[in-house]
Amino acid sequence: MKTNLLLCFLFYSLITFGKEDREIIKEIDNINSSALKFYKNDEIVKSFKEFISAKALSDSIQDHYGSATANFNLGNIYYLMENYESAKAYYQLTIDGLSTINDDFLISSSYLNLAKIYREQKDYNKSVQYFDKVLQYAANKNGSDSAKEKIQNVFFEARLNLSELYIENNNLDEALINLLKLDQYLKTNPINSNLEGYFKYVYAIYSLRNEHYNRANTKFRAAINLLEKNDEEKDLALLSDVYMQLSISLAKSGKSTEAYITLLEQNSYKSKLQNEEKNRQDLITKSKFLIEDYKNEAEVANAARLQQLEIANKFKRINTIIFITLLLLIASILVIYIGYISKRKLNRALELKNNELEEAKNEALKTSELKSKFISNVTHELRTPLYGVVGITSMLLENNSLNNRDKKHLKSLKYSGDYLLNLINDILQVGKMEAKKVELKNVSVNLKDMLGEIVNSFDYRLVETNNKIEISIDNYVPEHIKCDKVRLSQILINLIGNSVKFTSNGVINLRVRLLSLDTNNVGLGFEIQDNGIGIAKEKFDMIFDNFAQLEDSNVNYQGTGLGLSITKKLIALFKSEIKLESQVGIGTTISFEIDFELDNEKPKVISDFETEEKKVEKSQEKYKILVAEDNKINQVVTKNLLKKHGFLCTIVQNGQEALDEVKNNEYDLVLMDINMPVMNGNDATIAIRKFNNRLPIIALTAADIDEIGEKCKRIGYSDIIIKPFDNYEFFQVISENIQNSKKEKNVKLVLAS
Repeated sequence: MKTNLLLCFLFYSLITFGKEDREIIKEIDNINSSALKFYKNDEIVKSFKEFISAKALSDSIQDHYGSATANFNLGNIYYLMENYESAKAYYQLTIDGLSTINDDFLISSSYLNLAKIYREQKDYNKSVQYFDKVLQYAANKNGSDSAKEKIQNVFFEARLNLSELYIENNNLDEALINLLKLDQYLKTNPINSNLEGYFKYVYAIYSLRNEHYNRANTKFRAAINLLEKNDEEKDLALLSDVYMQLSISLAKSGKSTEAYITLLEQNSYKSKLQNEEKNRQDLITKSKFLIEDYKNEAEVANAARLQQLEIANKFKRINTIIFITLLLLIASILVIYIGYISKRKLNRALELKNNELEEAKNEALKTSELKSKFISNVTHELRTPLYGVVGITSMLLENNSLNNRDKKHLKSLKYSGDYLLNLINDILQVGKMEAKKVELKNVSVNLKDMLGEIVNSFDYRLVETNNKIEISIDNYVPEHIKCDKVRLSQILINLIGNSVKFTSNGVINLRVRLLSLDTNNVGLGFEIQDNGIGIAKEKFDMIFDNFAQLEDSNVNYQGTGLGLSITKKLIALFKSEIKLESQVGIGTTISFEIDFELDNEKPKVISDFETEEKKVEKSQEKYKILVAEDNKINQVVTKNLLKKHGFLCTIVQNGQEALDEVKNNEYDLVLMDINMPVMNGNDATIAIRKFNNRLPIIALTAADIDEIGEKCKRIGYSDIIIKPFDNYEFFQVISENIQNSKKEKNVKLVLAS
């Protein structure tokens, strides 16, 4: 009470002694800013008091803008407390006060809130009338860039509310017109995620009303993604409504299971919303009581102030002002000094902490680099002998004189080699993901061919486990899409391999479902279903952890426990999530959904699906190939492989010998190992490029392509082949580079993807 009286007395004294208007306006702005902070922090009563003070001071000097700002925020407070009549009165005061001031944001915001109030009061006509006024004022977009951005949000929100209002009143044509305008507006004007999510929700409601369930489901999910982005300002009420309507739409479209799951998600938001609403109601009740108490105190204070003004004299006022000014000055100095001391102490503490954190960070980086280097070196050393194992095994398998028993043993040996290579790749993949070095590429992919390659890679395992793979693809699925073929293949191989591992004498179904399709994009759902041993529900989350395994589920072959963990992370890179359904003894279904860009330059739809094995055609011309390789076993493998397919082959031991051969003889292509004695492959390639730019030089290495790719491109390699390699891809790369060198005088250096 005393504080309020003192403030009023100070205001009166300042006016009496002719303080400059601009200083008073500055004080009004400070009070309004302070009040707005209180309002945002839910200190409603403090905010109310400050805005009342700002309004009184603004009215005393006829500051229309300051008064309008205070009136608008007082209207917001009454709106929050559901005192709609008082709120409407203050919003109208705001509009009237700005009749001579060009502030479209405050005016349009006032009309927007009035329209919302009439909408809540079920006054359809008045609500539409005020929404139209919002659009009229918001369309002007006068003022600074920040003011234009605020008006843009008001404009968008108004048209969106109007669209929803039309839908509620079954005026679907008008609703569609407004939604299309908003859709066009979004293409050129950025908007915050909450408003864009609200737009997707309203559009979904419109689609639901028109029984376009698939479109409605897509829009609802898009709304959820946008609304859940913003953790700090998450609109729980809207999220709850979105999940509820999505559940209804899914149920109507026959997806009862998804509808039930969505309803469960809605219940979690509904619970949070109820807690938030309870807190809000508590705040409103408390604020109403305190504001009424404040009003009573203000009336008493006003009477006391008038009485004191009548008995006060000029000198006493001057003395009081001087005393208070000095007191405030001393207090300010003390506060500033204390703040300075505290800030200095805090800065010292922060400096020490920063130094400690920097040291810890450097140590962690060193440890991580050491681990990555160790893994890279070890895997490189493992890949080199594996090249010999896989290569010689492949050569022996092509010998037609082998009996069935020997062929079976050799196939087992090759499978073991391939398994070790996949294990090495998995370890590298985990290291890259932990270092966040994995990025998706976007290249044209023939979906049919990719699925065929994946199925063919399981031939041996399918015979061993007496399983078979059946593929089902929806009609109108495009044949050519743009994506990261390596990562998508790895996902499917890991999931199919997991099904094969835990299934015997059964069927693994690979299904590709069409979810959405337009001129530029397609949404595909992938599903791998088996009738194997199944997974217990309590282990659903655990199996996606690194090195997790199902105990006693597969005695003969348990694996490393990395496959599903890597798969989950790769699917997350595609901005999707993995879904698991399983019952012990019945089987498992794993699915995920991804949106792809279409390759519109290729055929549109997949024809009848047939898997066929790729064969390497024997070269018709006797091309001369120089192989620079120091490992004796690798020399034998590479030489025999090339000779068998019609190439002439020369072997050298190191980079210096390779350089001499190129200088003295004509070759069509060089296969260059990177790590060799005397002169390594990189130095040899740099030396050759000084006098020969046409000769294709392919890096033949066991290192990881992501680590050496850019470096090889700068050095001058034409392409890269990673050991151990697939025979088809090996000869495809060789043939392409030879043909390109024959067509062009100067080779364009391209890194293979």
